[in-house]
Amino acid sequence: MYKSEFYVFEQNRPISICIRNYNEKDFDELINIQAECFPPPFPSELLWNKEQLINHVSLFSEGALCVVVNEELAGSLTGMCIDFQPESPEHTWEEITDRGYIRNHNPDGNTLYIVDISVRPKFRKLGLGKLMMQAMYHVVIQKGLVRLLGGARMPSYHKHADKMTPERYLEAVMNGDLKDPVVTFLLRCGRVPLTIIKNYLDDEESLNNAVLMEWKNPFKNSEQELM
Repeated sequence: MYKSEFYVFEQNRPISICIRNYNEKDFDELINIQAECFPPPFPSELLWNKEQLINHVSLFSEGALCVVVNEELAGSLTGMCIDFQPESPEHTWEEITDRGYIRNHNPDGNTLYIVDISVRPKFRKLGLGKLMMQAMYHVVIQKGLVRLLGGARMPSYHKHADKMTPERYLEAVMNGDLKDPVVTFLLRCGRVPLTIIKNYLDDEESLNNAVLMEWKNPFKNSEQELM
């Protein structure tokens, strides 16, 4: 089980936080956090329900992380294991996560796949999302996996879709000409873009596009990956 306690700073004031595995006692608050993080037009049917959360903690508890700030639940990060083949990257969020139920979690997979990340808006200036992502990198290393992987929404893309393709939009973000709330955040977390995935998620802001983004386990080399 994962538990890490330390401090972050709000201006000059240290604030106590804890990153740990979430459990059944957290479910109601995790559902509330999802509603805060993904307001309309994000589809309400994609927010967590208790059956999904039960599966997260029973099928892969190592990938069910949350962050607590001064004893208040502030966010969560959920992952599952898959067997990913880089030559066949196309997939949808529903297919690869079993619509968030993760019943297809593969204990023998080579990749930790990010199902969801959520941080309460009032806590976002504390950098909690990046800290949770780093905690999940620890899980990748501890389990000896090849990579962490996930599809990144492109919530600002709809503002530029009349002028550029998703590929050109990603190029503009990578060149520093544009900033995207999700893609830019994940770049700062150490994730690397691999490709654009079409029809990844029912998402009006991203026009259903996503950027597949990877973090490679630095203790795994290419020869080990092929073994």
